[in-house]
Amino acid sequence: MTPEEQLIEKLSERAEKKTREQREHVEAVAERNQQRLLNIFHEEKVSAYHFQSSTGYGYDDIGRETLDQVYAKIFGTEKAIVRHQFISGTHAITTALFGNLRPGDHLVYAGMPYDTLQTVIGISGNEPGSLSEYDISCTVAPLADDGYPSVEVLLTHVKPETKIVAFQRSKGYAMRPSISIETLRTLIHDIKKARPDLIVFVDNCYGEFVEELEPGHVGADLLAGSLIKNPGGGIAKSGGYIAGNATLVDRAASRFAAPGIGLEGGATSDMLLDMFQGLFLAPHTVSQAVAGALYTSAICEECGLNTLPHYKETRTDLIQAVVLEDRERMIRFCQAIQEASPVDSNVSPYPSSMPGYEDEVIMAGGTFIQGSSIEFSADGPMREPYITYVQGGLTTSHVKIAVKHALVTLIKEGLLRLPASHHGKIN
Repeated sequence: MTPEEQLIEKLSERAEKKTREQREHVEAVAERNQQRLLNIFHEEKVSAYHFQSSTGYGYDDIGRETLDQVYAKIFGTEKAIVRHQFISGTHAITTALFGNLRPGDHLVYAGMPYDTLQTVIGISGNEPGSLSEYDISCTVAPLADDGYPSVEVLLTHVKPETKIVAFQRSKGYAMRPSISIETLRTLIHDIKKARPDLIVFVDNCYGEFVEELEPGHVGADLLAGSLIKNPGGGIAKSGGYIAGNATLVDRAASRFAAPGIGLEGGATSDMLLDMFQGLFLAPHTVSQAVAGALYTSAICEECGLNTLPHYKETRTDLIQAVVLEDRERMIRFCQAIQEASPVDSNVSPYPSSMPGYEDEVIMAGGTFIQGSSIEFSADGPMREPYITYVQGGLTTSHVKIAVKHALVTLIKEGLLRLPASHHGKIN
């Protein structure tokens, strides 16, 4: 080992010790979620014949219908639509919003939504087909000083024509805390107390199975997410889901397919086995990713880098923000993560423009499934203070190997100086 590698190994041992209690909690949550999921599989009598696929219109696909029912129970909702034809979480969220908003309606978003959603709403960019083009307005309610949504602030932005109040559970590309299920419970209760008619929508991306409850269990009317994030378990090759109140899901399904078809169509094309099996593996896979995030926070803090959330904080999503404070350092960190990937390790990512983003974005992710956020990746928009969002990890071991390689690379190339306390012997 080089001196830099020896030093990082010492800091890695420290990080392991510091996060032991948190990792034990993560494992306990995974086991309880696994039991809950197994019970639901039993209740719905999931069988081998449910894995047979349909073609063409996909009518009378019992496997697809059973998967919808399983998802509805998992998320504590009345109904769900799960389809591999959803190309992303943004697509599923867009379908949910367009399905339930009409011209003249008003949407309130708690905090600035994720970059790609800003284009959908019409906050940024000038793309055809945005909500604003359909005379659906949106107000972004600022977050409180602690980074969390404030019901008092939200309600000052609610109008008579407001139909949906939306929450983004994960921090996305922002240095703000993610929203826990208990915080959501309080927010939803207070909003419904003031305006029972409002639909509460939750962007659930990156949050599934991190806690023991989901947004539907605490009163969310509608939620959506991606299968190449948590619930796909690293196996589902594409897709998304929408779950919630039956009427709201039916409206979204009509937008996804066509009025009169809704949930009744959609060929599954050899994808059902992947979606069922990936879902069953999801609690374990998510726990591996969360343990990797805890480790990433702890070792990066050892190296003098700020992170959010701190490794001692309870998790509600997969995303670990690492503040790199320098453009070149951020680029090289992401490139080193790519070098430690199982796929395309010989490729060097560079910042570039991407659809739906205002800033250039660098994305490192040598993943088996393109863009899979449950697999290990590091990315972020190229803007100060140059934050890399580290997320996912099919195995905690891979996360550790990749992060150590990235830190060693930064030290060797003079892009990272460790705190003075680490220049001597590490005890």
